[in-house]
Amino acid sequence: MRALRPLGTVLGLLLFWQLAVWLTGVPPYILPGPLAVGQALVGRASLLAGHAGITLTEILLGFVLGSLAGALAALLLVASRRARRWLMPVLVMSQALPVFALAPLLVLWLGFGLGSKITMAVLIIFFPVTLTFFDGLRRTETGWLELARVMGARPGAMLWQIRLPASLPALGSGLRVAAAVAPIGAVVGEWVGSSGGLGFLMLHANARMQVDLMFAALAILAVMAIGLWWTVDRVMATLVRWQPDTYQNPR
Repeated sequence: MRALRPLGTVLGLLLFWQLAVWLTGVPPYILPGPLAVGQALVGRASLLAGHAGITLTEILLGFVLGSLAGALAALLLVASRRARRWLMPVLVMSQALPVFALAPLLVLWLGFGLGSKITMAVLIIFFPVTLTFFDGLRRTETGWLELARVMGARPGAMLWQIRLPASLPALGSGLRVAAAVAPIGAVVGEWVGSSGGLGFLMLHANARMQVDLMFAALAILAVMAIGLWWTVDRVMATLVRWQPDTYQNPR
């Protein structure tokens, strides 16, 4: 039943979409129906698969590199007070600059290949992972830390054996956010300048008024984002199984 409920919601939305297209008579070059999008998915499968492979590579590499960089930055901030004094203001100020405004510069510096798109995804992912992991590391239960100090534990041992395991739920929240926003960086980079990818395909389809192909590429991108988020959610749920979920689902 848990699997059928989301499927039923999606099918209901698709049915509503198709009925709205039929009843309003909106032209297909403005809003194609789900049947037309499905035909584009099947008829242009090889084209979509090639561009989807490029975008998926950019998303996965950006997610891995951005998450690693964010986690290492959080560990550095919590381990060194001097690093926290110097780096935290820089991290906060960096978010005042719209990341999307850097996309043209990244394409200029790194070219039209994967490098600029992966870097764009890393920049978007880095801050939420750093912030959530850092908050989790510094908000460890004080009783555990006091007990460790009484037993003579060193700061390094306390970080790796107490703070790090206790901060995994916070890290999981940051990684879930990162999984949701990782496709944004890749696609924005492709829009600014690229030679392949779903964003590149959507731009060319828009210029040719192939709106059904645009929706097909958008559907594939949504499946990628949902799949990445679900994978990260399952992995983190396994790692922090020791912490019970106290949320009560409303009926």
